[in-house]
Amino acid sequence: MPSQPAPTSRPAPVTGAEATAAPASAASTSTAASPSPTPAARSGWMPGTSAIRFGGDYNPEQWTRETWLEDIELMREAGVNLVSVGIFSWALLEPREGEYDFAFLDEVLDLLAGAGIDVDLGTPTTVPPAWFWRAYPQARPVTRDGVALGFGSRGIVSPSSPEYRRAASAIAERLAERYAQHPAVVMWHVHNEYGAPVSESFDEASVANFRHWLAERYGSLDALNRAWGTTFWGQVYGEWSEIDAPRQSASVSNPAHQLDFKRFSSDALLECFVLERDAIRRHAAQPITTNFMATSCPSVDYWRWAPEVDIVSNDHYLTASRIDAHVMLAMDADFTRSLAAGRPWVLMEHSTSAVNWQPRNVAKRPGELARNSMAHLARGADAIMFFQFRASRFGAEKFHSAMLPHAGRSSRVWKEVVGLGELVGDLSELRGSRVEASVAVIWSTESFWAQELEWRPSVDLSHRERLEAFYSELWKLGVTVDFVHPGADLSGYSAVFAPSLYLLDEASTANLRGYVAGGGVLAVSYFSGIVDEFDSVPAGPFPGRLREVLGLAIEEFQPLREGGLVALTNGSRGAVWTDEIHLEGAAAVERFVDGPAAGLPAVTRNALGDGAAWYLSTRLDGDELAAFIGGVLADAGLEAAAPPAGLERVIRVAGDGTRYLVAINHAETDAVIAAAGVDVATGAATDASALVPAGGTRVIRLAPTEE
Repeated sequence: MPSQPAPTSRPAPVTGAEATAAPASAASTSTAASPSPTPAARSGWMPGTSAIRFGGDYNPEQWTRETWLEDIELMREAGVNLVSVGIFSWALLEPREGEYDFAFLDEVLDLLAGAGIDVDLGTPTTVPPAWFWRAYPQARPVTRDGVALGFGSRGIVSPSSPEYRRAASAIAERLAERYAQHPAVVMWHVHNEYGAPVSESFDEASVANFRHWLAERYGSLDALNRAWGTTFWGQVYGEWSEIDAPRQSASVSNPAHQLDFKRFSSDALLECFVLERDAIRRHAAQPITTNFMATSCPSVDYWRWAPEVDIVSNDHYLTASRIDAHVMLAMDADFTRSLAAGRPWVLMEHSTSAVNWQPRNVAKRPGELARNSMAHLARGADAIMFFQFRASRFGAEKFHSAMLPHAGRSSRVWKEVVGLGELVGDLSELRGSRVEASVAVIWSTESFWAQELEWRPSVDLSHRERLEAFYSELWKLGVTVDFVHPGADLSGYSAVFAPSLYLLDEASTANLRGYVAGGGVLAVSYFSGIVDEFDSVPAGPFPGRLREVLGLAIEEFQPLREGGLVALTNGSRGAVWTDEIHLEGAAAVERFVDGPAAGLPAVTRNALGDGAAWYLSTRLDGDELAAFIGGVLADAGLEAAAPPAGLERVIRVAGDGTRYLVAINHAETDAVIAAAGVDVATGAATDASALVPAGGTRVIRLAPTEE
C-alpha cells in the first residue's frame, strides 16, 4: 500500500447554536455552478495512487471498533485502495438538529488513513434522520395520487422542501469544514442515487417550485398555454396559482404538462446536488461526484447532470435473471462513459454476487464477478467498486452480496475478490487510457419520457426495447459505441443510430441534418421525429422534423395486431409496426410483401449532401436486425467482423498511442483472438493470436501495428 502522511488534528465535536449553518435558498432553480469547481477538481481524476481504484462502500456504523480493525486488515489483503464512507450516517453525525458529533467518523478516517486506504466521503443526505421527519412533516414526499410517504426507508424527502435543503446543505458544509484537509479524503460523494426510490413529489413545496420553474421557462402564461395546447379539453390557465402538479385525474392528464413536470423533477433533484456540492466546494478542493444509475434510472436526465460533477460515477446491478445481462452491463458502461465525455469514470457500486431486491436474485457463477468488473474497466472505468465491503447482518439488504460475505474468508466470493484485487493491481498502466468509438447511438431522456406517456398508437411501442435490440446486435458484431444526445457534436462518428427518437426539437433536427449533409450516415427506426419538445405534432405529415432528412412522408401509421408479422422483400419478418410511406427523394431498399402496408417501402435510404439517412419502418430482431445494421455500417465504410459468440472485445488507447485490448469470454468454450503483444497481467508475449479461456479475461498491450 502507498504510504500516507499522519492524520491531521481536528477540532472537538460541535454542538448547539454555533453548529447551525446559514440556510440555503429553496427558491433557486439555477443549476449553474457557484462557485465553480477548482481546476484541481476538474483535472480529471482524484488525487492519490496511480493504480486503478478498487474497493467499495464501507458502513462502519453497523459494526464495532474491533470489526473495523479486522475489516481494514482484510481490505489490505484484498488490495482495496478506496472506500466510500458516511453515506447513511446522518442520524449519528447529527443526532439532534444543529448538534453534531463526528467522533466515530474521526476515528474511522484516521484508521483508514493509517492503513493507506483512501476515502470517498459521502454526505448522508439520502437518509434524513427521524428527528427531521418529526419536525418537518410538510417535507414528506407525496405520490401522484396524494399519499404522503413516511419514515423508515431510504431516499430523499421532497427535493423542493426548504427545510430539507437547509439541513442537507448544513451537514454537507460541516463535513467539508472538518475533513477537507484530512489525508484520507480524496473525493466527495454527495447523497446516494438521486431519483431512487423517490423521483417526483407532489407536495405543496414542489408545486410552488414547479410554478417558479415554469415562469422561468416560459416567461408568460400566454406562452405556456400555447406550448401546452391548453385549448384542448378547456385547460387554459389565467393565473400561475391555478397550475398544479399533474396529479392523478379522471382521465389522461395533459401530456405537455406531464412532460414538463418530469423535466422539473429532474432539475429539482439537481438543485439539491448543486446546493450540497457548492457547500463542500467552499472548503474543499477534492473532486465531487454523485452516483448515477445510468440506464436504470429513467427519471433523471443525466445529460443535464453530467457537466455538474467533477468525475462521473455510476451504480450498476445486473438484471440477474436475464441471460444477456452481460450485454446490458456493457450498454450501461458505454452510456456512463458517454456521460463522462470519454473521460475515465468510477464504477461506484456493483455486486459481487446476488442482490436482494430483484424478483429472482440469481447468484453469480464462478468467474462472473471478474468478468463483470473487467467489462466496466474495458469500457472506461478507472475505479472498480462494490456495494458493500462487509455484508450487513440486519436491515433491508442483509441478503445483498458483499466483498466479504456472511460466509467469510473461506467463501468462494472472498477468494474471487482477492484475486480480482490482484488483477486490478497489475493493470495500473491502463489508468487514464480511453475508449474510442466510430459509431454512436442516440439517447434522449426527454424523448423517452414523452413516448412513455399514455395513449400512444400501440402498447407495443417501447423505446427501451428498441435501444436494447439495436445495442445488442451492435455488441454481437463487436462494434463499440458511444451514446449521444441528439444535439451533440456528431462529426466524429461514421454512423449514428436512432432506435427510438419520438421527440425532437428544432436545434437537434438541424444538428442531425447537418451531420448527414456533412457526410455522416444516420439510421432511424420507426415512430421517430413525431413530436416537438412540447409533445405537439408539427404541421404536415409524419415524421415531422425528420421528413426532409429521411426524404419521405408518412400519411398514416399502420401498427400491427398483437402477434402480427409482415414479410419484407428480402425475406425478413417485421413485427409491431408499419407505415404508409410516400417517397419524397428517398429510395426504397426493401418493401412490404403483405400486411397493411403491402407494396409500400419498408426500408429506405435518402442521399442528402455527402451522407445518407436510412429509415426502418418495422421491428426487426436478431439476425435480421443485424443484417440491417450491417448494411448501414457498410454504407458508412465500416466493416463489422463479428467475434466468436460470447466474446467481448474492447480497445482502450493511452495518451501516447499505446493500445490495450481487453477481451472477456462470456462463453463456455475457449476463444482465439487476433492479438500480437504482451499480456499486461503476466508479462507473457502473444504472437499473432491469443487464447481467451472460457469464462476468462485477457488484457493485452498491443504491438504498434496491431489493430
